[in-house]
Amino acid sequence: MFAEGDSMFEQRAERLEGLLAERELDLLLVTDLVNVRYLCGFSGTNGLCVVGPGMRAFVTDFRYLGRAEGEVPDYELVRGERDLLADAVALVERRAGAAGARVGFDDQELSVKRHSKLRELFPDRVDLVPAGGIVERLRRVKDAGELETIRRATAVANELYRWLMEEHGLVGHTELAVARALERSAQDLGADDVSFPPIVAAAENGALPHAAPRPVAIARDTLVVVDLGCQVDGYCSDCTRTFATGDVDGEMQEVYELVHNAQAAARDAIREGAEAKAVDAVARELIEHAGHGERFEHGLGHGVGLEVHEEPRLASSSEDTLEAGSVVTVEPGVYLPGRFGVRIEDLVVVTATGCELLTEVPRELLTI
Repeated sequence: MFAEGDSMFEQRAERLEGLLAERELDLLLVTDLVNVRYLCGFSGTNGLCVVGPGMRAFVTDFRYLGRAEGEVPDYELVRGERDLLADAVALVERRAGAAGARVGFDDQELSVKRHSKLRELFPDRVDLVPAGGIVERLRRVKDAGELETIRRATAVANELYRWLMEEHGLVGHTELAVARALERSAQDLGADDVSFPPIVAAAENGALPHAAPRPVAIARDTLVVVDLGCQVDGYCSDCTRTFATGDVDGEMQEVYELVHNAQAAARDAIREGAEAKAVDAVARELIEHAGHGERFEHGLGHGVGLEVHEEPRLASSSEDTLEAGSVVTVEPGVYLPGRFGVRIEDLVVVTATGCELLTEVPRELLTI
């Protein structure tokens, strides 16, 4: 139960304690830097934390002590050596005492070499337990502060698309030049960074879902897939639009409308309690019925937060159930090899009765 006045980081630590109790763990050693930032606020590149009942400790080396004093007010600050593992072990031993403890660690992040060292450093009385994914489980549902930051990141991406459509344009520029211009303009518009290198893919290059922008001029009368996201205070946004650069043929228009309709139907299926694979199926079945099922091979979407790809997953193989407060993409696509591709992606917040649409860029086929 949260006490009045608890910071968001203390609330997250308390929620984590509940998951530790379910796993019969006394402490969690957190080494993944994204999870560290989530739990205590540290944004540097060398730090770890130890969390559990009665334990809130953050360890970093001398280079980041000043930063940590400002970013990590809710944790005991410990100066360690650059490797940090021995210092973390000393903290655990202080808590474990003679009775020993069950200590979880980020096995999904920790290398085999560092795990071996950790095992050597820990005394026999400490039971070191793989616990990767436990913090990610918390991160699936965003709190009010996280949602507000993601809205800000999405607002910058919305403005970046407006700049592209109204001021910069596509025709005559190379894909690579447009992608680089988007990166520069993202920061000019208020982003700390882009969520990932923007994708700008015209004509046949658009048939590659994760195409690399080419030093090739964008021609008229074709389709161009533009996929971008902006990062604000560590949180990401993600949005894809497919534009026309003039007159496009009937098949291009037909595929675009198919993806547009599938995307709208999938958005309408999102709500708290919905099975992720069922939402994926809504879009997939429409595309399959139109004869393009084999051209939609990726999942419908993914979670977005401190990472641009995180839980939950919206895919045919997913076992996730959507929860209110999760932020997910909805991005069906159809890709015709050697010819063109279409993808439309929005970012939404799952609610009890549906979803809140964050993306404001028009979804109808626009010519720029």
